[in-house]
Amino acid sequence: MKKHLFPLFLLLLGVNAHAQQDFYAITGKDTQAIHFNDFRVIDATNGTSGEKVFTADSSSKIISQTRRGLVAEDKNSFNNAQATTIAALAYDSSNNNLVYIPMFSSNIYILNPQTKEITLVENNVVRVTSCDINSHITRMATGYDGNIYAVNNSGTQLLQISKKGGQYVVNDLGIIKDDASNGKNSFTTIETGFGGDMVADADNNFYIFAASGNVFKVSAKELKAKFVGKIAGIPDNYSVNGSAVNAQGKVVIASAKGAPLYEVDLATLQAKQLPGEQNLHIYDLASKYFVNDRVSSNSNTLTNLDIYPTRVDEHFVNVHVNNTKVKGNIKLNVFDMSGKNVMSETLSVKDGSLDQKVYFRGLINGAYIVSIADESGKVILNKKILITK
Repeated sequence: MKKHLFPLFLLLLGVNAHAQQDFYAITGKDTQAIHFNDFRVIDATNGTSGEKVFTADSSSKIISQTRRGLVAEDKNSFNNAQATTIAALAYDSSNNNLVYIPMFSSNIYILNPQTKEITLVENNVVRVTSCDINSHITRMATGYDGNIYAVNNSGTQLLQISKKGGQYVVNDLGIIKDDASNGKNSFTTIETGFGGDMVADADNNFYIFAASGNVFKVSAKELKAKFVGKIAGIPDNYSVNGSAVNAQGKVVIASAKGAPLYEVDLATLQAKQLPGEQNLHIYDLASKYFVNDRVSSNSNTLTNLDIYPTRVDEHFVNVHVNNTKVKGNIKLNVFDMSGKNVMSETLSVKDGSLDQKVYFRGLINGAYIVSIADESGKVILNKKILITK
């Protein structure tokens, strides 16, 4: 029953030596109840397991953020970094860390996959009890703004985990309620809305995949969950326990019940089975990708004109032009989300070609719109970026 309702922990990554580690998962043992086994890398294209990053039997070094030192945890309790009930995971690509919360605990853990060091973030904001299914944290994802978000089963707590001054801070953003149009497909009831996982889009909305296969779009500003539809193309008894966006913008889903991975087109909610392992027990998935990350806000955008990456952690973006219709000097403007112009730069295009790095100086972390205008002043490209340096 628990596996039907709740996710597990898995790390998704390519299995060959050249693959980038950007897809993660929590896997569990082949048991009827939730039983954490490891964080591992998985190839989301081939549906196969890769490196095990950290296991239930690994030696652990836990550092308390509050007490600023090493702590010893009771391995027989729900409040430890290797608890059997780990079921919610996010990948913080800005710091290359895995962030997770045991399902029956209020503790938040930050795992460095390279050093295996774990930071314990104790907090009084998360109200979780082992006997209250409604309170269990089962969905986590990194938002496009760089913060980590988590939601409990019943939607009564939407948590934001941010890093300020080197310390992790937890805020409760409030209660998520059903949109009036949801009808019988309620976000806040066990049969239709509990369990599963969540992904984020480039506008910092969230898509929550319930264990039932229902999908809800959640606005963090309005705190409403709108029923989008039910996934088609998966077996009737498939419990959706993990979800993450792949490099192609599709959502990969996984089950804790021992099943293959599926790739879901979010526009149609049609799923197709991925090749590879057929008996994976996955409680949760996480990746560095976002829905609609590369979609321009300008429908008249010229071809062969781009700004990348959209997630900036190295102080610059690349501006690429390969279009003879673009000539002379072009103007690059950067606007914050209030519409204020915070940076301008003139770039020179020769023979319709340009490949240039544009460095951001003095811009704080956050979301911005980068706009490029031609010599006449006509905007030919808008691109939303997130600075996380």
